[in-house]
Amino acid sequence: MMEQKLSCGVVLARESGQGWFTLMLRAFHHWDFPKGIMEQGEAPMEAALRELREETSVADVAFDWGDRFFETGPYSRGKVARYYIARTQQESIEMGISPATGEPEHHEWRWVSFDEAYDLGSPRVRQIVQWARQIIGT
Repeated sequence: MMEQKLSCGVVLARESGQGWFTLMLRAFHHWDFPKGIMEQGEAPMEAALRELREETSVADVAFDWGDRFFETGPYSRGKVARYYIARTQQESIEMGISPATGEPEHHEWRWVSFDEAYDLGSPRVRQIVQWARQIIGT
């Protein structure tokens, strides 16, 4: 049986005069929310916040919708992804550099509407988009 790894991330929401936007990151052809593997001794929400800071430089967030989360089924060699929802007012993003490669982990970032996020995402990511937009009320 394959060991299950927990990947923790954040659906980052930003409200503007044009409605709600969420931050999507692209690695190769795959769009997703900021996330990464939980480290030894780390709580899931701590891992989600660390990954958010490392991948986007966003640290000013509020968990207006509490600590509720959505977990995906296993994917990519047994990983499970857990997502929380946070609000930010920060619009600028600075993609972090991977210590392993010396390059950014992602190739592109975009603030998109939840409709656009749904269109960009894989079936796994689309589940997260639908859940988050119900919670936020978009």
